[in-house]
Amino acid sequence: MTERPPLPPFTIETATRKVRLAENAWNSRDPEKVALAYTEDSRWRNRAEFIQGREEIVIFLKRKWARELDYRLVKELWGFRENRMAVRFKYEWHDDSGNWYRSHGNELWEFDGHGLMRRREASINDTPILESERKFRWDQGPRPEDHPGLAALGL
Repeated sequence: MTERPPLPPFTIETATRKVRLAENAWNSRDPEKVALAYTEDSRWRNRAEFIQGREEIVIFLKRKWARELDYRLVKELWGFRENRMAVRFKYEWHDDSGNWYRSHGNELWEFDGHGLMRRREASINDTPILESERKFRWDQGPRPEDHPGLAALGL
């Protein structure tokens, strides 16, 4: 079994690092790469959709990023205990008509002993924004280390 450090039980440092690694992976917009962070039988609830296993995760992410264009994500640790975390996040994207949105969400994560996520519960709401209201303007890929996080941006 492949390990995905940091491993539980988490400390504030390892939990914060795990959140940033997840953010970086999602900002890659590479469904196959992202799916490797989850157990083979990982279970998700994403909004009103229920997903199980890596294959369904890849299908879901391909569909998501075909619709949510120029996606940029910032995650922030909200709390943690042993092998579980609460994370808040925001991401910005536009549709194929050029309408911009900021999506606001909360996730609950549960990890196995190898550091793979076996459960993800995500609640997300979308808010229309003007292009001029965007806060996430880096090139595609991971958020630059010097780019402010959610709290620093007042989000």
